[in-house]
Amino acid sequence: MEVFATALPALNDAFAMILQPHVLGFLVLGVMMGLCIGVFPGLGGIAGLSLLLPFMFGMEPVTGLALMIGMVAVVPTSDTFASVLMGIPGSSASQATVLDGFPMAKKGMAARALSAAFASSLFGGLVGAAFLTVFILAARPIVLLFQTPELLMITIFGLSMVGILAGRVALKGLVAACLGILVGTIGEGASSGALRMSTYDMPYLVDGLKLVIVGLGIFAIPEIIALLRRDKAISDRAPLGGGWAEGVKDWWANKWLSMRCSLIGVVVGVIPGLGGSVVDWIAYGHTVQTAKDKSQFGSGDVRGVIGPESSNNAKEGGGLVPTLLFGIPGSGSMAIFISAVALLGSGSIEVGPSMLKNNLDFTYAIVWLLALANVVGTLICIAASGGIAKLTEIRFALLAPFLFMIIAFAAFQSRQEIWDLVALFGIGLLGILMRRFDWSRPAFLIGFVLSAPAERYTNQAYQIGASRFRRGFEEGIEYVFSPIVIVLIVITLLSVVIGLRQAKNIQAEGSVAAGNKRAPLVFLLGITGYIALAYWNSAVIPDFARMDRVFPVFVATVALVGCALLIVQMIRSSETAPIFADREAEEAADNVHGLWGTLAWFASLLIASALVGFILALAGFLLLFIRIRAGKSWGYAAAYTAAGIAFICAMAWTLNRDFPPGLLQSYADLPWPLT
Repeated sequence: MEVFATALPALNDAFAMILQPHVLGFLVLGVMMGLCIGVFPGLGGIAGLSLLLPFMFGMEPVTGLALMIGMVAVVPTSDTFASVLMGIPGSSASQATVLDGFPMAKKGMAARALSAAFASSLFGGLVGAAFLTVFILAARPIVLLFQTPELLMITIFGLSMVGILAGRVALKGLVAACLGILVGTIGEGASSGALRMSTYDMPYLVDGLKLVIVGLGIFAIPEIIALLRRDKAISDRAPLGGGWAEGVKDWWANKWLSMRCSLIGVVVGVIPGLGGSVVDWIAYGHTVQTAKDKSQFGSGDVRGVIGPESSNNAKEGGGLVPTLLFGIPGSGSMAIFISAVALLGSGSIEVGPSMLKNNLDFTYAIVWLLALANVVGTLICIAASGGIAKLTEIRFALLAPFLFMIIAFAAFQSRQEIWDLVALFGIGLLGILMRRFDWSRPAFLIGFVLSAPAERYTNQAYQIGASRFRRGFEEGIEYVFSPIVIVLIVITLLSVVIGLRQAKNIQAEGSVAAGNKRAPLVFLLGITGYIALAYWNSAVIPDFARMDRVFPVFVATVALVGCALLIVQMIRSSETAPIFADREAEEAADNVHGLWGTLAWFASLLIASALVGFILALAGFLLLFIRIRAGKSWGYAAAYTAAGIAFICAMAWTLNRDFPPGLLQSYADLPWPLT
């Protein structure tokens, strides 16, 4: 009763606080900014909040919170546009939406997919806000129960989703996930700093590859190249029409799925560090596992949109629980949020226990703002959908250079150097080949995302568990096999068993016909060669840094066994077997242009950037691409180039970013943006 006596007045004060006209105005402004940020692939909450940081100094606390919450709440809704209409994940939290949303857009059902997504996002956001309201005072003891073994099991549970996304050949999914984990271990080891698949002669790799580059390379680049080779619009039919009401009906028919996935979102959001990168995959895996008819997943099943979209909005409410209760960021955007809150007003507001004690009204103001922002954001997204959806009717040769420009800009936010573009191109080539030979890209990305937490929690659990076992066997067992861990083990095992049993019926990236034996076998041998090299590179790490050796050696061993079994299967199977899936033969009739000729355009941009810097190279790329590949006049190409350069320079200036320099810049002192 004492808790309610404290909370109810604070709730009322918070409600009165946010209903002020200027606060609502800042909330709408934040929503509009979040919509603009979310529409562009690869940007998202971190970039948006980074943009707001300079304006937070001394701002009235409630207006600053309204601006930030408005932006954070709407990004998971607006990033659906890129995922559904372009096949490019708008952010790390909307990757699973691509699997069914984009095929729906290509069938002319973009309106249905978007309305189902927006209804799910609104519901998930409200569930997240309600969860945050209830748990703002009660969640502290629950979150504190999660020690290292529990966090490790949550991570392993995320990896178990690989089973459901493995496709027709489960071993391919397993090897793809292991490959993603090994790519995630590139750089310095977390325990002793030993180098894996990197050298100090190439400092870029020492810090490892960033999620934005891997995510865009694995998903965005392959889809851009595939659509560009067809040289048509994204959708073959009018993208919008009478599908809006149908999408809302779809959500209502699957409301309990939306509820379950929303709860998954808030629970995963509560666990710091897991959040947006994995929640949509867990929700998608749950959606497929619980569906009776699984035949349409990966080729345009609306349930594949409803599940992930419900979870990725709900996780914002869950992510605010550790952020507000303990000052522990639930995600990258929450880390920026914590820094921004400290700048508000006189600087007296501090996220964490003191905020609950001294500023409970501001804490609940965040809850109300989160709920209101989801409603406003959904309404604005629906209103803007007509104009944005018309992008799918434009010939893709006119959209591709602009999209690639945005993706390249998002990629070099990582380190702001030319190697960001090299890494994007390299991972993009891997993504193209994985898409061609029906290797599970979602499994690869899940492995990459969870590689760091899996290794960290494994090492910590091993070290702490060994210490507990030295004190006594019972104490060690109690630490390693807590009740929460046992429950998570059971859930994970069920997920793996159910997933592998159903994987043959689930085509996460659509149906792919078999080709010939040679090309799939050559690709498998290439993957095997890299994994063998990663194994050798980790195995030679000296004993004083053995904790940095154990995890990649174990993963590489599992992957090599999987590769060996796949090679045996390929030798023994006929050409018509699913293991020889090759999308190139299937899409040959639709492709107007060749793969390597199309890639040569983007390779030329990369080479020119290394020589003359990104902006000069981009200007030449846009001009020649629109003139030669798109077949437009020189005047049209010049206007397109000028608009593109002006847009990218405006974004860079607003975010206070420089462009990657080339060889020319080391010899000549050029003004911005040519520096």
